[in-house]
Amino acid sequence: MKLKLDLHEVYNRSRDIDRVLRDVIDEAVAKKIKTVEIIPGKGSGQLKKRVLRFLEQKEIKALYHRVEKDGQNWGRLFVHFRFK
Repeated sequence: MKLKLDLHEVYNRSRDIDRVLRDVIDEAVAKKIKTVEIIPGKGSGQLKKRVLRFLEQKEIKALYHRVEKDGQNWGRLFVHFRFK
């Protein structure tokens, strides 16, 4: 199973971006979902950079295994989780 988060709806609302990112990460951990697809879109790349900075926070980084940038669609990221 995979979760998908499309940030097109909240791209211009700064507080909401962090909240929805945190919500999807928390949901993946709670439901033991192995992959979250995050779609910041192509645009200028600023939203993607913001998502990557969010994912690099120490308390967030401890929750997931790795981040994969889609080589064929640079407007999409995958966050992979590993559960025991």
